[in-house]
Amino acid sequence: MKKGHNFLSNLTKVFKFSKDQSSKEDDLEKIAAQEQKHFPFEVLDAATKHFDIQNKLGEGGFGPVYKGILGDGREIAVKKLSHSSNQGRREFMNEAKLLARVQHRNVVNLLGYCAHTLEKLLVYEYLPNQSLDKFLFRSQRRRELDWKKRYDIVQGLAKGLLYLHEDCHICIIHRDIKASNILLDDKWAPKIADFGMARLFPEDQTQINTRVAGTNGYMAPEYVMHGKLSAKADVFSFGVLVLELISGQKNSTFNQDPDAQSLLEWAWRLYKKGRSLEIMDPTMASEAATDQVEMCIKIGLLCTQADPTLRPTMRRVVVMLSKKQGTIEEPTRPGFPGSRYRRSNRTSAGVHSSSTTAETSTGASSAMTSSSSYISTYNTGSASASTATTTATTVSGAPTPRSLEKRPMQ
Repeated sequence: MKKGHNFLSNLTKVFKFSKDQSSKEDDLEKIAAQEQKHFPFEVLDAATKHFDIQNKLGEGGFGPVYKGILGDGREIAVKKLSHSSNQGRREFMNEAKLLARVQHRNVVNLLGYCAHTLEKLLVYEYLPNQSLDKFLFRSQRRRELDWKKRYDIVQGLAKGLLYLHEDCHICIIHRDIKASNILLDDKWAPKIADFGMARLFPEDQTQINTRVAGTNGYMAPEYVMHGKLSAKADVFSFGVLVLELISGQKNSTFNQDPDAQSLLEWAWRLYKKGRSLEIMDPTMASEAATDQVEMCIKIGLLCTQADPTLRPTMRRVVVMLSKKQGTIEEPTRPGFPGSRYRRSNRTSAGVHSSSTTAETSTGASSAMTSSSSYISTYNTGSASASTATTTATTVSGAPTPRSLEKRPMQ
C-alpha cells in the first residue's frame, strides 16, 4: 500500500512541478520503471507488430489505440500520443495522473507507461468487446445486448461512478460519460474509460466553475450554459446513457418522434402518459423484465432532471437499483432543449440544496438566477468539447459554449 502511495506522490510531483516537458517525461519514465509500471518501447512495438494498421482499435482523444500481445500472452491496449496534438498532450498527462489514483472493477485498469524520445504511450488491459456504442447504436449488433446485459451495465456504471465521486480518495468528475467511453470485458462488465477531460474536485467544495468540455447530448444544462461543474453533471450523463441503453436510441441524433427534440423529451412525455415502456428497444422487448425496465426509465429521468439539486447522488442511484420501483420518488421535467422548470423545495435523499453549494468565482452566483423559474434553453447540438485554440467567451462571469467539436481542458 505504501509503495502505491509513493508512486502516486512521485507521479503527482512530476505533473505539477517539473520545469520543462523533457524533464517531466524523463522523470515519468524513471518513476514508472521504479514502480514496475514501465514498458520499454521495443516491447510495445513488438506487441503491436510495429503499430500495424490491422491492430488499430480506434482513434482516441489524443491519438490512436492499438491492440497488442505481450511475450507472456497477455493482451493489451496501447494509446499512442499524437506528436502534433497539444490538446492531446494535456489529456494524456491528465489521464495518466488520474488513473494512477484509482482501482475499481468498473474503471479501466492502467497497466503502465512508456516515454521513449518523442513517443508517449499508455498501456491498458485489453477489453475484447471494446466500447458500448459499437453494439448499442448499430442495428445489426444491438441484439447481442439482451436486457440482462444492459441491466448489468447500468448497475456496473452506477458503482463505478459512485467510486469516483465518493469512495475514491479524492472526488473525480469524469465530464465525458457516454457510450463510446464505456468499455466491455469478456463477461460484458462495463469499465469507465477515457479520463482525458476528468477533473479532480477539492474536498471542501461541491461545485466549481470551469470551461465546458464534453459531448453533445450528454452534458447537463447548468454545465452547458454556466460552466457549473459538480458530480451532478456526471449524474446527468449517466441518466442519458441509461435511457439510451433502454431505447437503443442516441440522444444527440434522436429522430424517433418528430414531436420530440430529444430522447429525454420523448421519454418524459411517454412517462407522463403512463406509457414509458414504449421507449424500450424492440430487439429486447420479448425477454426484458418490464418491472426492471420501468424502474430504470424512472431512474434515468430522475438523473436527468433539469434542476441539478433534485438529481440523486450516485450512492442513491445504487440504492435505488437494489430496490423495487415503489420506493423511488417521482421525477420532475428533464433538462432537454427548450424545457422549463420551476424550482422546487423538494430535494432527493442525499442531495444538498443549491444554497449550500460552494462556488469558486463571483460570476457563478449570478449565472443561476434567483428567480423561482429557470428556463433551460440550451441546445444539445451546440455544446461539445472545443479545440485547444478556442477561447471561451463569458457573460456575467459564466463560460458560454460555442458550436465546436472540442473544448479546451483545464
